[in-house]
Amino acid sequence: MTATLTESIRNVALLGHGGSGKTSLAEALLRTAGAIHHTGLTEKGSTVSDFTPEEKQHHHSIHNALLHADHAGCHINLIDTPGSPDFIGQPLSALSAVETAAIVIDALAGVEQMTRRLMREAADRKLCRMIIVNKIDAPGVDLPALLQQIRESFGKECLPINLPAADRASVIDCFFTPAGPDKSPKTDFDSVAHAHTALVEQCVEVDEKLMALYLEQGQEIKPEQLHEPFEAALRQGHLIPVCFVSARTHDNHEKSVGVAELLDVLAKLAPSPLEGNPRPFIQGNDTANELHPAADPAAHVLAHVFSVRIDPFVGKLCFFRIHQGTLTNQSHLFIDDPKLGELKKPFRVNHLYRVQGKDHVEIQSAVAGDIAAMAKVDELHRDAVLHDSHEQDNIHYKPETFPVPVFGTAIVTEARGDETKLADALVKILEEDPTLRVVNDANTKQLVLYGMGELHLRVTIEKLRARYHVSVGTQPVKVSYRETIQSKAEGHHRHKKQTGGAGQFGEVYLRVEPLERGGGIEFVNEVVGGAIPGQYIPAVEKGVRLAVDSGAVAGYPLQDVRVTIYDGKHHAVDSKEIAFVTAGRRAFIDAVFKARPAVLEPIAKLTITVPSRFMGDIAGDLSAKRGKIIDTDTLPGGVVLILASVPLSEITTYQSQLKSVTSGQGSYTMEISHYEPVPPMVQQQIVAQHRPHPEDD
Repeated sequence: MTATLTESIRNVALLGHGGSGKTSLAEALLRTAGAIHHTGLTEKGSTVSDFTPEEKQHHHSIHNALLHADHAGCHINLIDTPGSPDFIGQPLSALSAVETAAIVIDALAGVEQMTRRLMREAADRKLCRMIIVNKIDAPGVDLPALLQQIRESFGKECLPINLPAADRASVIDCFFTPAGPDKSPKTDFDSVAHAHTALVEQCVEVDEKLMALYLEQGQEIKPEQLHEPFEAALRQGHLIPVCFVSARTHDNHEKSVGVAELLDVLAKLAPSPLEGNPRPFIQGNDTANELHPAADPAAHVLAHVFSVRIDPFVGKLCFFRIHQGTLTNQSHLFIDDPKLGELKKPFRVNHLYRVQGKDHVEIQSAVAGDIAAMAKVDELHRDAVLHDSHEQDNIHYKPETFPVPVFGTAIVTEARGDETKLADALVKILEEDPTLRVVNDANTKQLVLYGMGELHLRVTIEKLRARYHVSVGTQPVKVSYRETIQSKAEGHHRHKKQTGGAGQFGEVYLRVEPLERGGGIEFVNEVVGGAIPGQYIPAVEKGVRLAVDSGAVAGYPLQDVRVTIYDGKHHAVDSKEIAFVTAGRRAFIDAVFKARPAVLEPIAKLTITVPSRFMGDIAGDLSAKRGKIIDTDTLPGGVVLILASVPLSEITTYQSQLKSVTSGQGSYTMEISHYEPVPPMVQQQIVAQHRPHPEDD
């Protein structure tokens, strides 16, 4: 294998809504470039990208797949990403490894929900973006109308770099060799010459000298003169090229449309690591000051682990992007992990791989800008930074935001003794997916697995069973309510127990009063005169906190209460710690029942994105769920963003409801905002489900 030069590398993530044909496009690109000899099909589970058992079973991508091909002197690294919103963590993690985000759009479906979301994410990360319109030969497709929709959704900077011929059997270049007015091939769009002019004018706007030549002197600008301004326009988001393809092969699977031309575009116009916007690093926790490593092969090594895969045969396989330096098979590297800190002792790289789907070939070195993998380094985790010099100690990739998983299910092992196996399996699965979360809820006594949706959780549970041989059952997640008080009150309890010999005695007087939300639990000692000796005050507090944890009226923890002990009695012989624990607990419960106790419910803040025509349906549904719309915002392309607050108990199945209301075109994110008292009728129902606090012995 010949050495790869940084300037010849192209790093591209294929992104887009599920079903847009990213995996089929990746297959077509690999075959056209000669990297594979036969084109696989997703429905047959024979593609290079979808190789895991769960992907073959579900017939769509679930994990990122790293691919590569060589074309026109360039080494092209492709990352094929899932398109389902349930697996959004995969494409988001891939964005840290590439210069170019290629958004694939299904020509028949048009601009869909994930298309918009991923375009925003790529723009926020300052990636160069391009749009690939796939399936251009599908029956009934109106491509001019689709291009108009793309420009309305993402801006007038979206310009075609090639156009489909009228018969959709080929595409016509609009950049490199534009035909003259009398030679323009027939197309359903404006002339090819017009498209070329639009591209030239968009590029020269970022280069004053070239713009003067073009506008003032009327000189014709050649494609080779446009390379630097073209790259500058990409970096600034001033130009988003649009390419047209049909990745599905024709003529007995021997030919696809526009794929060879797309390879040329990637090789000749997609930015190299030297041309794209550099990825941001920080030193320590200083997020205000970004570090931008230069893609210099001669510099010290700096690499970032963007993805981890647990391979049943190889073990942990870590995928990383080299941002500077040259990494060899014998390099000694330090690890800086933002969560675990720095590994002080370096490790030696024993095996360096170039990856093609499930296959990996050992290589001797990889240079700045390249993407590679290494195996069997247990200390490596996603987001770790590799470096070979102490000059780069404590450097991390700038933290990126992943959506918080909110769709949960409680899981329990079906076989006794599998708890340890389950814990070990969950650790490995969580390493692979930044949008999975496991919470051991002490209040509800449930182990809750949180993901991005029902499919996400179902696939995760399938992995537990198939890959790690742990069978789990599922249960609905219990809502974690809280209790509080709404007024001041006093409580008293005398604990006296005589069973022969030394007895138990303790008497406590205390006062409770509400604190502001988030005030927690305060315990104040105002006992004077030795009514309760000082050594028993901690026992009283222990009794109070036991009652706080187990609840007073409905079995849920209390919060936002100040407890003041101000009097009591003791006995020189019978007073013991256990007596004051019991007296403190019962005195507190007595006071809580007099202080207008209230059950608090968690309130979720929802951010909902739907086509504007569903606004009325969503508003009515939220109102029926005791929700409140806080704000709305109209986005380009006929989309509305709704900010609302809703009780968590009302939206435990909101994903499926939203999908039903919007025909699958709506999405939402959620986070717990605060707690509020439940309505009286709801509180009665909650209290009725719990027996009163049991009496103690």
